[in-house]
Amino acid sequence: MADDFIEKRSESRSIIDRYYSVEFSIRDSAYVYQFKIWDISPKGICVLVKEDSDLLNYLKVGDIFNLKYYTTDSSRPTEYLKTEIRHITKDDTGRFKELYLVGLSILEKQDSNR
Repeated sequence: MADDFIEKRSESRSIIDRYYSVEFSIRDSAYVYQFKIWDISPKGICVLVKEDSDLLNYLKVGDIFNLKYYTTDSSRPTEYLKTEIRHITKDDTGRFKELYLVGLSILEKQDSNR
């Protein structure tokens, strides 16, 4: 029965296997934010952000950032990837109550020697 599963998502899910976490370094913010990558969004990866996090003041849907991704293989270098904020969704009642799910879409690789 398990072999009968058909993947209905149109996007590849290999990102979650390749990267463990992502780092936001926002120009006007005094902080650097690092989050574990979650594979819970129906259309891609996302990070969980506490509702009182200052980071939410710097994010809007459609914003594009060069984010630093940490690989699951510690012997491989980090990568900078051009990433779009696809959604910012508050979970009021579910598993991630009082957290925002920030959906990310990787657009392209950037120079990793940044």
